[in-house]
Formats: sequence, structure tokens, C-alpha cells
Amino acid sequence: MNPLGVELFFTSISPSPHGRHPRVWPVAALVHAAKLVCHQARLARHELLDTRIISLKGGWNVTTRLVLAQAKGPFPGRTLARYKRRLAWLLGLGLTLLLGLYLLQPAAVPDLAHGNASGLEALASGWAKGDMIVLVRHVERCDRSNAACLGPADGITDRARAVAVALGARFEQLGLARTDIYNSPLTRTAQTASYMFSKVSSGDNWLFNCKGSMLRDALAHKVAGHNLVLVTHSECMAQLERDLKLATPTLGYGAALFVSTDTLDGTPKMLGSIEASDWRSVNLKP
Repeated sequence: MNPLGVELFFTSISPSPHGRHPRVWPVAALVHAAKLVCHQARLARHELLDTRIISLKGGWNVTTRLVLAQAKGPFPGRTLARYKRRLAWLLGLGLTLLLGLYLLQPAAVPDLAHGNASGLEALASGWAKGDMIVLVRHVERCDRSNAACLGPADGITDRARAVAVALGARFEQLGLARTDIYNSPLTRTAQTASYMFSKVSSGDNWLFNCKGSMLRDALAHKVAGHNLVLVTHSECMAQLERDLKLATPTLGYGAALFVSTDTLDGTPKMLGSIEASDWRSVNLKP
């Protein structure tokens, strides 16, 4: 490592009376002094690098050059402190990045079936005023199940019929007097709507071909003072969640998404979801 550049010089030019022989005592004294300095330097983890006795005309020149060099390695305490600072900086950076990623993640859709009293209250209030948009996923499809089909293979299973009837009863409790109901044209959604509400629409393609347009089309069909129930597919429910800048978990068969249009700025608000199997734990009073 580079020296600190601190040098001590002890110099004696001791001419001989005859021009040939030096006087011994100044040289010995200076060498002794240099040794003492050298000893102290070693104690301080430095080294005496150079001691020279140079013959000059008419005498001797004794030069002791002491260079206080840096230690060959950093002191353990300083090294530890430096690494601690670096580690603290890296940890801080990591935590900042994690926090940033967390904040950038879309918000989750609230679960209305488990301990969400405020969400259920908002749902009941919004339903009573006719401010709700509800997306319901069709019940179990037969072509992806080993269960017996109710009818055509592209429809629902026979066991899913009872699930659809039970879901319809829940909406009946809320009240359907001021409710507009639509379903996609596919067999499984038409059958689900039939067993839920005892009615089937002619089928609306926008409830099947919904990429990038689900929220817009739903709002276009929403009548003021009327709730809107849409029997549709998981892809369209995920599209609505994306339109509202929310996470898009896959919802189960018969699940429902509840969106309120009664907001101060007019922007629809997701109240939450209820899975078909969770309705038994939901207490809704219009």
C-alpha cells in the first residue's frame, strides 16, 4: 500500500580532523535515536524503511528515513464498520424495492362472505337503491367435469342445477322487482340463468366477447334505479377486475362480483365477491 509520506530525517555531517576518519559518537548517537524511533513506529503498526550511512568527502552523512506506512490491511474495527454501513444500505434498498413492488400490485377484490360487515351493508344499501351491477359466473360446466350432464355437453352438469337454484333464491331474498337480467348466448350461461331466475334472455354477445370492454358495456346497459345482473364467464369477470385496476383471481363456478355505481365521483367501485359455497355465511337484508 502507498506510504503516508511522513518522513523523519536525522543527519550528521561529522568531519574528521584529518579528513578521513569520522567522529564516532555523533554517528552512534544518531543511530541509537533512529532505533528508538523505529521501535515506537513498530508499536504503532508502522515500519522504519530506510537507514543509510553515506560516505562524503571529509566526513560521514548518517540519514535515517522513517516512513509511516499504512497498515497492510485495514483495521478490523474499521472494516466491520464499513461492511455494516454497506449492509445497512443494501438492506434499505431491498426494503424500498419490496415496498415499491407491493404498492404497485393491484388491490385484491374484497371477500364479502367472511367478516366484511361494512361491505355487506354497502351491498344491501346499494341494492335497495338500484345502484348495483352484479356479474355471476355460470355454474359447473359439463365438458370439464366427469359428472353427468344436464343436457348438451357444452351446458352445465346435472348436479350444478341445484347450485343455480340456490343462488337464485339468494337474489330473490334481495328482491328482483327492479332488476334487469342478461346472460351470454352460450348454453352453460343460459341454463344457469334459467335455473336461477326462471328466465333467459336472447343472449348478448358482449357478455362473451368482452375483452377490453366489460365495464363499458355493463355501464351502457345499466338503467338508473335498477340493479343489473349479468350471467357470464370467468374471462369477463377478470376483464371487469382489470378495468377497475384490481387483481384477477380465478373465481369459482357460481361466484358473484358486486359493483356499486353509487360513488361521489361517478367511478364504479368494487364492493367484493361471494363464492357460491359461501352464501350460507352471508346475512343480507335489503
